[in-house]
Amino acid sequence: MGSDSEAVKAQEKKKKVAALAPIARPLAGKKLLKKTLKLVRRASEHKCLRRGVKEVVKSIRRGNKGLCVIAGNISPIDVITHVPILCEESDIPYIYVHSKEDLATAGATKRPTCCVLVMTKPTKGELGKEEQEKLISEYNQVASDVTELASSFI
Repeated sequence: MGSDSEAVKAQEKKKKVAALAPIARPLAGKKLLKKTLKLVRRASEHKCLRRGVKEVVKSIRRGNKGLCVIAGNISPIDVITHVPILCEESDIPYIYVHSKEDLATAGATKRPTCCVLVMTKPTKGELGKEEQEKLISEYNQVASDVTELASSFI
């Protein structure tokens, strides 16, 4: 029985990798993926998250800074091809994750999400000092890992 479930998991992983877009670089590894989705979850709880291509693009153009997390299994790919370029122009780190479903789950929505922008300050209201520090430290750690990973691709 154990080998059957392992075979199913391996098959699911192959499907995920096959569904990835060819431009999905830098792609988060297992450890960075966990950290990134945890950060997205925390940002979602504190209302420091922008979901969807339109909202993310609008937010970046307005000058908001943050970490852009993009799903790698988007079809058609044309929907998100301009987002990494926009991020690079604005000096915003970005990272690809394997699936839009995982990104939606972490962002506390039922609808699959193409990309999210994690910010350190909420759009409305204020965070408690302790919560703000936690979010910022987690954000800085993930952002530095993403920047390090991105520099290895250049």
